[in-house]
Amino acid sequence: MSTATHKLLKGSTGDWEMVIGMEIHAQVTSNSKLFSGASTAFGGEPNSHVSLVDAAMPGMLPVINEECVRQAVTTGLGLNAQINLRSVFDRKNYFYPDSPQGYQISQYKSPIVGEGEVAVELDGGKTATIGIERLHLEQDAGKLLHDQSPTMSYVDLNRCGVALMEIVSKPDIRDAEQAKAYVTKLRSILRYLGTCDGDMEKGSLRADVNVSVRKPGAPLGTRCEIKNMNSITFIGQAIEYEARRQIEILEDGGQIDQETRLYDPNKGETRSMRSKEEAHDYRYFPDPDLLPLEFTQSFVDELKAKLPELPDQKKTRFVADLGLSAYDASVLVAERESAVFYETVLENLANRARDGKVAANWVINELFGRLNKEGRDITGSPVNAEQLAAIIDLIGEGTISGKIAKDLFEIVWQEGGDPRALVESRGMKQVTDLSAIEKVVDDIIAANPDKAAQVKDKPQSLGWFVGQVMKASGGKASPQIVNDLLKSKLGI
Repeated sequence: MSTATHKLLKGSTGDWEMVIGMEIHAQVTSNSKLFSGASTAFGGEPNSHVSLVDAAMPGMLPVINEECVRQAVTTGLGLNAQINLRSVFDRKNYFYPDSPQGYQISQYKSPIVGEGEVAVELDGGKTATIGIERLHLEQDAGKLLHDQSPTMSYVDLNRCGVALMEIVSKPDIRDAEQAKAYVTKLRSILRYLGTCDGDMEKGSLRADVNVSVRKPGAPLGTRCEIKNMNSITFIGQAIEYEARRQIEILEDGGQIDQETRLYDPNKGETRSMRSKEEAHDYRYFPDPDLLPLEFTQSFVDELKAKLPELPDQKKTRFVADLGLSAYDASVLVAERESAVFYETVLENLANRARDGKVAANWVINELFGRLNKEGRDITGSPVNAEQLAAIIDLIGEGTISGKIAKDLFEIVWQEGGDPRALVESRGMKQVTDLSAIEKVVDDIIAANPDKAAQVKDKPQSLGWFVGQVMKASGGKASPQIVNDLLKSKLGI
């Protein structure tokens, strides 16, 4: 159930509500295309991954790729969606140079996956549930290159025929924040499932965003589609601009034309691309070269049994079993690689029950903080999970203090090495010898009699003494022993 309050936009005639639906085109993780054996590898020479089927040579017939079907069903299961045991491929007719067939093989009335939902988390601990209308399989088109010649456009068909899952949301999204959260969560689910790599820069995940505005509670307005968005940040910006544009037109007495638009991130505005087609414009009809796609419930059950633990499930487990806060658990599970790293740290801890929360703090604050600062991702971390677990173990067993641990983390980050061996070779062990620490404490108190006399009246000033003792010991004194000794000697 949604607990989100959504953003209303203020206009000269009052408040306006955004209504947003999204069509996400996710490239299926597969070595070959949907209906041919041609490679799906990214970055090949133009037209080097094109079969006779992709090029629409006469007499060439499509053959369904079973792996793509598996990936689509797996995705549907991950979206808590209805799996249709019978679906139909249709021809969607349009004529464009990047589609040599003159049509796209897609699904229309009978998709492979029906209704589902995605739960998203928003700022302030709020949540929203976005309904999924359908998921269907279809071919991708090729790519037109307009900058290779001053007089001609070139066509690269490498992408032509690559399998796409088009995931269509219901018009449940009500502002740009929800839209960005939805795409982020959907991409995370796809990556956990392994059905799409979610790389928006390479075009593996693209979004068509439908935006309309209305007075709160009024009927739906006329929508405009913003085509081929490949950045979550730009999606948010485009929605805000488009909604404002439509409000201005309506408040000036105009009407919205249903059309397809493009977003220009340099100008921060959308611009008209073409009038929006309706379904009947594409003259859908069942593809005569392909039988209906049918599979059994046992096929679905087999795939369901192999589903990995998804982000929401993992978050629930982290909170319940390890006592993590909901926020910390959300950060750790947001990306599959981050969750794997954290769980590898846990596996290498000597006392998982004791140090699970400590490990979460180190991964989120120290590791992620440093990675973000240096523009790296978790897969390129100089400190691996085993090394970080060793540092946390050293803290837990009292061998080093938290301050020494940060110094040790820096050494491992810069130089690598085994944390335990580094602690031994560089004399970084925490001092727990009571008599040695007591001498330092006595010296500090003796050197500051005025401050010592004030501690009873100002207990918060104890922190100053702790800092001085830690400084004098080079950070090696056990903070717990220092605190206990000071309280005893200063009568607190």
